[in-house]
Amino acid sequence: MTAERQMPTRDDVLGYFDTLSNWGRWGDDDELGTLNHITDDVRLAAARAVRHGRSVSCAWEVTVPAEMERSTTTCPCAAEMPGAENMPVAEFHADRRWGFSSERLGISFHGNTITHVDSPCHLYWDGTMYNGRSHSLVDPATGSGWAAVTAAANGIVTRGVLLDVARVRDVPWLEPGQGVFPEDLEEAERRQGVRVRSGDAVLLRTGYGRARHESGPAGGFTQAGWHASCLPWLRDREVALIGADTPQDVQPSGYEGVLMPVHAVGLVAMGLWLLDNCDLEACATTAAELGQWDFQLAIAPVRLAGTSGSPVNPIATF
Repeated sequence: MTAERQMPTRDDVLGYFDTLSNWGRWGDDDELGTLNHITDDVRLAAARAVRHGRSVSCAWEVTVPAEMERSTTTCPCAAEMPGAENMPVAEFHADRRWGFSSERLGISFHGNTITHVDSPCHLYWDGTMYNGRSHSLVDPATGSGWAAVTAAANGIVTRGVLLDVARVRDVPWLEPGQGVFPEDLEEAERRQGVRVRSGDAVLLRTGYGRARHESGPAGGFTQAGWHASCLPWLRDREVALIGADTPQDVQPSGYEGVLMPVHAVGLVAMGLWLLDNCDLEACATTAAELGQWDFQLAIAPVRLAGTSGSPVNPIATF
């Protein structure tokens, strides 16, 4: 008989803000948080995870107009556009063969649809951000002066590990509201022949990507995802970043007054970077075909000054 799962209490989860805290671990001025686990040696090891040379995207396409405001300018003959005669380069209005198109885009990437990375300044707890900085460092006009996405300006390149919990449970997808627990992670490791180690990015497949491909995005706020009980496991393993094919937290969380504990404890206390709303179906199919559940993961956030995250296209290379 399987032992009954010992669920952390609400007090336990609130205690994670202290017991799992990384404040000061890498210095009082640290803005990288768990990305500090990605050392030069970790990046070299990630390069060695490339054994087949096959790359797949782990992101959803951003659709127009549902997720993006878009204004496109198209000019079949650039020499005829207004003001062309004032261009300082004579060839510009002399050459009538070339034209162009350009776009102005507006996008709100946080939420439940667009693949994006959250930097530590994205969330506060009691008005405080990662490493004890005040929410007042976030200015409405200029953005955040602390732990913005530009802290990862050099990119996030590390070993990725896909833990396919839907496959482990032998279901097409987890139902909304079903949580993923540490024993699920360890069973996925055992079945897949892989072990999460320091500096890794762990990608959790609940199967929601398959459901979304088949039926479209789900409405409401009920979703499968990481249960708060995974947080100590993630800290013990020194995970650098977590991702999921949902917005991370199982909803409802099961803890009154703690809406999204993985987001709150992860970002504020641990400085744990989050990769929300992945499409992990191609990654899972490739991993199963190759029998390889680790890979090099490359994420390059756009260097948006003072911003709490960025839309991204994570690339897994096997």
